[in-house]
Amino acid sequence: MTVRQDVHSSSIPVLCQSCEARHRGVCGALGPDQLVSLAKTSSRHTVEPGTELIGDAETVDSYSNVLSGVVKLTKSLSDGRQQIVGLQFAPDFLGRPFKVESAINAEAATAVSVCSFPKAAIERMMKESPEFEHRLLKQALNELDEARDWMVTLGLKSASEKVASFLLMIARNIDPTLDPAAQSTTFDLPLTRADIADFLGLTIETVSRQLTRLRTDSVIRIDNSRHVTVDNMGQLERRSGV
Repeated sequence: MTVRQDVHSSSIPVLCQSCEARHRGVCGALGPDQLVSLAKTSSRHTVEPGTELIGDAETVDSYSNVLSGVVKLTKSLSDGRQQIVGLQFAPDFLGRPFKVESAINAEAATAVSVCSFPKAAIERMMKESPEFEHRLLKQALNELDEARDWMVTLGLKSASEKVASFLLMIARNIDPTLDPAAQSTTFDLPLTRADIADFLGLTIETVSRQLTRLRTDSVIRIDNSRHVTVDNMGQLERRSGV
């Protein structure tokens, strides 16, 4: 792919020029020289679904920007029980600064592309760039707000509203290039029915029943059990209880 060079992009590393993390993520706070410095320490790679990206209680030695795909965040109990507690999409920052060990498990729910950096490089950049540190804080606060909203979904909404809320979240976030004002979209479900049930606190049968109901009511279309089409985002929003 050829990237157009101009006065605004000529000094930006080639790998960063079309990167969503630079345009909308934490790296958007960095100037050209800082991007060059950080890019020298970075590595890009794609992992298959089911690959562990961060292990619970694992020593933190690197951080990553999610470039594409969906990451599943889980917490485990000592007896092996596991709960999905969140999802991350491009261009989210994956990892928790200021912690020696991870308090969460992160696994690729789909094929995931990430750009990874050594812990020391990110901590150095945080000291050098208050705006970079501000972006990280802003993302952390956004995740806190989203977690509180999800508590409302789990605690107050009906099964139908929960499933619609889940689909709405995926529709809004799975494609980082999608226009936020778009009224239609298509995507593949990033989670299995079992994972969706776990995430929503429902049974697999209830999830399947509610997806069928949304399809019967023409809120969504489903092909090959996983490919979802939303023709009217407003209609899905209303069914989610927003």
